[in-house]
Amino acid sequence: MSKSPSNLPAPAFEDPKHHLKIFQADCLDLLPQIPESSVDLVFADPPYFLSNGGITCHAGKMVSVNKGAWDKSRGPDANHEFNTAWLAACQRVLKPNGSIWVSGTSHVIHSVGFAMQQLGFKLLNDISWVKPNPPPNLSCRYFTHATETIIWAAKNPKSRHTFNYKLMKETNRGKQMKSVWEIRPPESWEKKFGKHPTQKPVALLERILQASTNEGDLVLDPFSGSGTTLLAAFRLRRHALGCDLSAEFLALSLRRICSNLVQLDLSLACVQFSLDPLPDPMDRSRCALSRRENHATNRAAEMSASLQLVQQERRFYFIGRTDRRVIFTVLADSLDEARQKFRASGRPDSDALFIIKTETEIYLA
Repeated sequence: MSKSPSNLPAPAFEDPKHHLKIFQADCLDLLPQIPESSVDLVFADPPYFLSNGGITCHAGKMVSVNKGAWDKSRGPDANHEFNTAWLAACQRVLKPNGSIWVSGTSHVIHSVGFAMQQLGFKLLNDISWVKPNPPPNLSCRYFTHATETIIWAAKNPKSRHTFNYKLMKETNRGKQMKSVWEIRPPESWEKKFGKHPTQKPVALLERILQASTNEGDLVLDPFSGSGTTLLAAFRLRRHALGCDLSAEFLALSLRRICSNLVQLDLSLACVQFSLDPLPDPMDRSRCALSRRENHATNRAAEMSASLQLVQQERRFYFIGRTDRRVIFTVLADSLDEARQKFRASGRPDSDALFIIKTETEIYLA
């Protein structure tokens, strides 16, 4: 079982129970601070350098392919220099038998493969990830782009890399798994907390981690983006380090990961009211039946339009950092007040990993 490096700068997020850390940093600044030969696996989804003012089709509409300044090409030489630099830094932190996976389109993957050969990696496979039902090519001057290439390489020719052959064969219904994988793009549930322009599906990362790591191994993602690698690592009981320079994408990662870390069940078991019935004299003669029905209908409409608020509360739940359960709950008007009461109970702020706020309103129907 691998241990996460401990001599790193303070992470933007850390879950010590599941050994997850995310840093807001440039990977070229962070990687030199990670101890040499400490990582079992690297998955990298680097910039593709295709934000060049072009267009594509999304949800039936013409949209720009520009993803941000981080994805703009600086020319073939500068792009290759960048790829060589971060690949060399990843190679240094890989264990002797570690391996690396890098995804990309034709805009970047050939540079990545050439840089790997220059650095002495051992190329193992090039996976063709086939995307069913890809967006059409609007220019009608090319074949429709329906694949991405993922290169899998070991640290060097002497590496005895991990490959869980039997598991992959079982996954593929008893047949050897081929290097062509048909996996759908991210499903809607994977985007409910926000979207990343190059987000990878959880199913893709889970297959990669199941194929080339074991439980407790340390996985590094130097371009963590929306946090899919860390999410897959958590689901498969791997340890993980992630790094991204964007505060926006970091926040997206935290929302996705935290939603999986915390599951809180709140139930309303029983609500009892003791009320004096309102006087409602009733004429039981047949001639008064229609009047009573009209009266009841009108009264129901009035009640639904003016329900009476009988209880309102704002409650805060503090979830433990190591003991992942509710360790403190309090009624308070604000988060600051709730935290003050938490401290007054004798607990330090570091005891809580999450704070969940619920607002409850009960109306008399």
